[in-house]
Amino acid sequence: MNRPLRKILAAAIGFALSPLANAADDPPKTFSAEDVQEACDRAGKYLLSQQWGSGCIQGGGDRGKRKHDERRPPRHSVTMSSLAVMGLAAIGHTPSDPTDEGKAMRAALDFVLRPQHQDDEGYFGRIDNSRMYGHGIITLMLAEMLGMGADEEMDRTIRDRCQKAINLIVRSQKAREGRGSNKGGWRYEPDSSDSDLSVTVWQLMALRAAKNGGLEVPKKVIDDAIGYVRRTFNKREGAFGYTAGGGHILFSTAAEGLLSMQVCGEYDADEVIKAADYLLKRDPQKESQWFYYGLYYYAQGMAQRGGEHASTAKQSTSRTLLKLQDKDGSWRPRGGNEHEGGKIYATSMALLSLSIHHNFLPIYQR
Repeated sequence: MNRPLRKILAAAIGFALSPLANAADDPPKTFSAEDVQEACDRAGKYLLSQQWGSGCIQGGGDRGKRKHDERRPPRHSVTMSSLAVMGLAAIGHTPSDPTDEGKAMRAALDFVLRPQHQDDEGYFGRIDNSRMYGHGIITLMLAEMLGMGADEEMDRTIRDRCQKAINLIVRSQKAREGRGSNKGGWRYEPDSSDSDLSVTVWQLMALRAAKNGGLEVPKKVIDDAIGYVRRTFNKREGAFGYTAGGGHILFSTAAEGLLSMQVCGEYDADEVIKAADYLLKRDPQKESQWFYYGLYYYAQGMAQRGGEHASTAKQSTSRTLLKLQDKDGSWRPRGGNEHEGGKIYATSMALLSLSIHHNFLPIYQR
């Protein structure tokens, strides 16, 4: 990133980070623009340090020295590499940059785009055992990289692989036709008959990003997905639940539903207004279930809402994350639910949360 742009970003971040009362067990603290920028830079360097010789960004990497069986990538490695690419892109790096970050993104994209990582049906979630969660994340990353490849050949490959992945999402949604309240959603596998919000929002984000990038996405598919998200809203609690009918509500599910409806243009829907107000009364807790996952949707969703919701979430997100960052620039998983993703997952999600100060990725731009 060039120096003038960094100065502009630092000034903007500094303006946004005004003092805010902390949770009861934390002393008040205001973080400067330089604090946030330095945290992001160190996180980016950490992700680079974990890149394997194959290009994947996966825990246990050693600056490109470690290799693995090319026919069998490590568990979740295609998905984690995709999250890392999005994390780096979220703080201003691109695969065409002549920097260490740009080179790392190119190598990671080459790894993700290897033909063996996407099956004949267009499915990414089988080879690294990440299922539809991973498929949605990888597809979203490719959609965000449309037109940002290192060269024309990479751009064409990204577009082709992304469209195949989108087609798989579209076909998978049809597996729930006639399934009542599960209609319009997605679950763990392409042919699953039920749905849940956490899998659905990744597919919906990928569909919306792909449509923004000019790929073929049927309007009905997005409309049906929005319909499913609406059915997870619990009117009594004023928040989104895990399944249709307003099931179990977590901080993360409340935030997931909020952002997913906003990226589809439902900025002033009654569910969006109530969910944002629900989250305004709650501060992210580092011991909560799916902490980084929930914080990401919270930060981005509240930023979309604007006003007091945005300013509160911006300070809360920065305050929470900067205090948890390790000396090597990484973030480590909190609680048992996120341990499997490791530090690559936690660090990438933290960067995506802090990207509300940068707003580079198209999917988060209104």
